[in-house]
Amino acid sequence: MSSAYTFMQSPVGTLTLAARGDSLAAVLWEEERENRVRLGELHRDDAHPVLLRAACQLGEYFAGNRQHFDLPLDFAGTEFQRQVWAALLTIPFGETRSYSDIARQIGNPSAVRAVGAANGRNPISIIAPCHRVIGAGGGLTGFAGGLPAKQYLLALEGRQSLALAF
Repeated sequence: MSSAYTFMQSPVGTLTLAARGDSLAAVLWEEERENRVRLGELHRDDAHPVLLRAACQLGEYFAGNRQHFDLPLDFAGTEFQRQVWAALLTIPFGETRSYSDIARQIGNPSAVRAVGAANGRNPISIIAPCHRVIGAGGGLTGFAGGLPAKQYLLALEGRQSLALAF
């Protein structure tokens, strides 16, 4: 199945929104790493209903007027990855979790590195809030959109006290 896509300007750069059927399949970064998210054949559709809804809701989020997203999501990945991504959806706005917190939540406390890898392949950035996952010591760790974008998103959600960790 091919995926529809459109672009959206945001405070963290140009985002690519992609849909498979009637569901959002990806929110990708301007400097996206090749093959981090596989979508198959893409065709541009600036009028796709779910892409319009996603762009509207993301715009509200960036304006500080939305804390929860209401969109049908289509996560394509392994069973383990889908468990991690489902756990991301449970992290409340303005809160963070560590990789070990997520590993415990999905019932696999020794899978901290695998959780990190799955988090890094999250296809639906921002909406499935992988930016809310931080290092065990509270510092910011790797992020597909780059650490400045992660810091921006956390600050937007009221977590300004977090510092970059290199």
